[in-house]
Amino acid sequence: MSSIFDDLIIFEMANSHQGSVEHGINIIKEMGKIARKYNVKAAVKLQYRDLDTFIHPDFKIREDIKHIPRFMGTRLSFEQFCELINAVKDEGMVTISTPFDEEGVKWCVEQGLDIIKIASCSALDWPLLEEVVQTGKPLIISTGGKTVSDIDKIYNFFTHRKSEFSLLHCIAEYPAPLGNLQLDFIDRMKKRYRNITIGYSGHEDPDDHIVSMLAFAKGARIFERHVGLPTDSITLNAYSMNPEQADKWVKSIIDAQNMCELKKENTKYISQEEIDSLNSLARGVFAKKQLAKGEVISKEDVFFAMPCQKGQLVSGDFYEGMVATRDYQINEAVYEKKYISDVKSARSVIHDAKGMLFEAGIALGTDFEVELSHHYGMKEFRQTGAIIINIVNREYCKKLVIVLPGQKHPSHLHKIKEETFQLLYGDLEMEINGQKIFMQPGDMQTVLRGQPHSFSSKSGAIFEEISTMHIKGDSYYQDIEISKKDPIERKTIIKEW
Repeated sequence: MSSIFDDLIIFEMANSHQGSVEHGINIIKEMGKIARKYNVKAAVKLQYRDLDTFIHPDFKIREDIKHIPRFMGTRLSFEQFCELINAVKDEGMVTISTPFDEEGVKWCVEQGLDIIKIASCSALDWPLLEEVVQTGKPLIISTGGKTVSDIDKIYNFFTHRKSEFSLLHCIAEYPAPLGNLQLDFIDRMKKRYRNITIGYSGHEDPDDHIVSMLAFAKGARIFERHVGLPTDSITLNAYSMNPEQADKWVKSIIDAQNMCELKKENTKYISQEEIDSLNSLARGVFAKKQLAKGEVISKEDVFFAMPCQKGQLVSGDFYEGMVATRDYQINEAVYEKKYISDVKSARSVIHDAKGMLFEAGIALGTDFEVELSHHYGMKEFRQTGAIIINIVNREYCKKLVIVLPGQKHPSHLHKIKEETFQLLYGDLEMEINGQKIFMQPGDMQTVLRGQPHSFSSKSGAIFEEISTMHIKGDSYYQDIEISKKDPIERKTIIKEW
């Protein structure tokens, strides 16, 4: 499901408007040009503070306290910010602001902003967060200087309130040294805070574009940088980008996307050019001696060399004991079909299942039994069947069931056993009593005694089955062809893998 957060580029204006609406609009127009040039979903972000109450009255004129002179010297009114917001909308960009107090939140609502951003310094400001949640607007929260425990609190705060939100990895140093960026933490955030968009808010050298590309490769999908517009009288700080730098920054993200994105849904795409390139180096199977039709071929009877001819058996598909279907002369290319035995099919399935478990982060331990349920034989297993991992079978029973991509387990019922399924990984379509149910990770379904049920998966699934004791012979299939088979014909038990 697409989100307003996906692939969002945020140009952070902060106080770069220098207290001038005209200068702020000029910055917005420059960012609008970049957004149109690369056809990206871009936003300009402002900052809101009610300086009459945000700064203690005794400190408003102090020049020796960090931030206060800059805030006071670049002050804009509500009406002036409205002009900037209208300019952002005119450029076709998303409107965002960071409110640092409750009055700023009200401004966001009154101006109808698309998104509210929470700065790292406010990410644990619970009175402010309570006010922000009440707006119902999408939220982006920066996590600079926050521990994992802090981020857990933030995540749960917004999750419990059913907010639409995302989290940004951020190092709150200005500028941030490359050695302190810790981009690997994006990996952990994606695993720990699933189903929300993770982004990156950067403060590194404005001329560095490798960081943004690495952040994209790590999985960041929101990108934020400070921007400004230098003039004869205005010099940008060490972490803000001018329009030329911002242009290169956006391009680097697009380049990273093109390099990283899968070209085929959920899996690796292999082009014909790649296949042809590898085939040109593949070794073919050639006869080392004369071979007669019907002769059993051993490894001593052949040799492997390139170039491989079209349709020729390749070295990787050769196996001891294949039978020649024609006569072969010395040095002649061998043209025999690759044979896939049930053992090889089972081994291939096991490798896929182990890979899915690794990807899902599910550890099995050592005490389990694997059952390949192949209702129409191993040759049809990838279309019909399931991999059942039997873990406990006492008065209660626990199994893990692995469904390969595109695989379906046929309709059946149990007269003795009652079972509950919980999806742990992937996607699963269950059909219970003729009703289709589309499950997402975490979803649960209970199947009562006597209820016909089947399941299938588009991209692969792993689910846990908790049930009463499993009784052999308690599975009744609607397809008579399956019911007629001896269980040994449709099940393969594997003790070790």
